[in-house]
Amino acid sequence: MAEKAYITPKVLKWARESAKMSLEEAASKVNKSAEQLSAWEEGEEFPTIRQAEKLAKSYKRPFALFFLPEIPNDFQPLQDFRKSDSKNLTTGSIFIIREIQQKQNWLSEVMEESGESKLSFIGKFSLNNSPTEVAEDIIKTLGISRNMNGQESSVKYWVDQIEANGIFVSRTSFIHSRLLLDKDELQGFAIADPYAPFVFVNSQDWDAPQLFTLIHELAHLWIAETGISNDVEMDSNNSNPIERFCNEVAASVLMPEELIKSFDYRVYDNSKSVFRTAKTLGVSSFALIVRALNLSIISFDHYQTLKAQVQNDFNEFLVREEEKKQKAKQREGGPNPYLLRVNKNSRLFTQLVLDAFRGGNIEPTQASTLLNTSINNFSKLELQIYK
Repeated sequence: MAEKAYITPKVLKWARESAKMSLEEAASKVNKSAEQLSAWEEGEEFPTIRQAEKLAKSYKRPFALFFLPEIPNDFQPLQDFRKSDSKNLTTGSIFIIREIQQKQNWLSEVMEESGESKLSFIGKFSLNNSPTEVAEDIIKTLGISRNMNGQESSVKYWVDQIEANGIFVSRTSFIHSRLLLDKDELQGFAIADPYAPFVFVNSQDWDAPQLFTLIHELAHLWIAETGISNDVEMDSNNSNPIERFCNEVAASVLMPEELIKSFDYRVYDNSKSVFRTAKTLGVSSFALIVRALNLSIISFDHYQTLKAQVQNDFNEFLVREEEKKQKAKQREGGPNPYLLRVNKNSRLFTQLVLDAFRGGNIEPTQASTLLNTSINNFSKLELQIYK
């Protein structure tokens, strides 16, 4: 007879609810009914050790946590800057936020204890400053090139520059193959810590929206406003002044007023010419025409005409992208899983944990947990860092 796990029922229930899982969904993880799981949560019965371990894994909690006498203090929810009618955060979003919080909390404590200096740009500005002023400081601080050769519109280029300045960037579109992240639910978030600031970007989006989101989240750091976003776009009707401000900063970074006003008006002749220019800036066609409207370069009527054309082009783009995805699924291989893990962990974070592990400053089990990778595969992660 399998040995029972005499867990604390209310802790078991809290772990499920904090993972945003229904009784039915969680019970399916151990091939039991919702009624059976409810009985465990009420203390009427107890699961086996194996069943409790499976639930701990599903909830992404340490198994030992189930035996605590009281519900533990958990990470505080990040401030929600999303629109009031946004989707409720589901399991995937909860898990990625908690995972980044755990990484960030550990790293911040380590860096503070080791005497690292605070990053001067965290909270350097506020809503009292102009978005243009913040944008210029972001570009200057990160050493962003303005050569207009296409490099500065690359997400990878920006991530490299950001992490070179001590900001950790996590990018992923899934927790695992069966738990994807919904970009309409969560586009990104920022943790504005002076020792270990983190930015997360949902990579489910294509490159231009990702880049805009990335810079939007940087703006959150520059004004020290930790929180989550899902309404990162140029004509956002989000009433939150922080979100509007960060959108304006991102627009000023990617589409400086002086540069946009220097373009020949023929750029806005039709959606095809708009697309060609938008591509050099690393933004979407939609973002460019909204910026032109806001700067009074084009009239509202012309904006409406272009918007309809751009929307039609975008719908065709989505069809082509879906066809590409289907073809990619049919081909063998796919993205390297260790590269995906490095991007999810943050390249800089991965390197720091590996260095701490190699130097004997961190226990193997903790290093494995932080990187979500077994020790035997650390070398595979390292290969991806230097590629």
